[in-house]
Amino acid sequence: MLNAGDYRRVFDCALKSSDACFTVLARARASETGISRLGLAIAKQQLRRALDRNRIKRLARECFRSRVPHDSGLDFIVMARSAVNRRTNRQLTDSLVHHFQRLIAKQQQSQA
Repeated sequence: MLNAGDYRRVFDCALKSSDACFTVLARARASETGISRLGLAIAKQQLRRALDRNRIKRLARECFRSRVPHDSGLDFIVMARSAVNRRTNRQLTDSLVHHFQRLIAKQQQSQA
């Protein structure tokens, strides 16, 4: 996502999935294109060092690219929590995949 309006739209009314590492928000796209987008809100308060924040961003982008269907029609926002620093990349990837799949299933249930 590219601008504050996109983020605000998701924050205003979103489906939510969270655990000790991440909170992931999702909302259906308002536009005609059903392409999924990713937004990252990695707070400095949660991860002090820039290299830790960048690691989480890289991991979230790669997980999104490889595991989320591009035609799901959802905007996602990933927010990190402080427990992220105590997990391996594999654990974090598994957590993100679980959140993405859960939110896609919730969206499909709400459409039915």
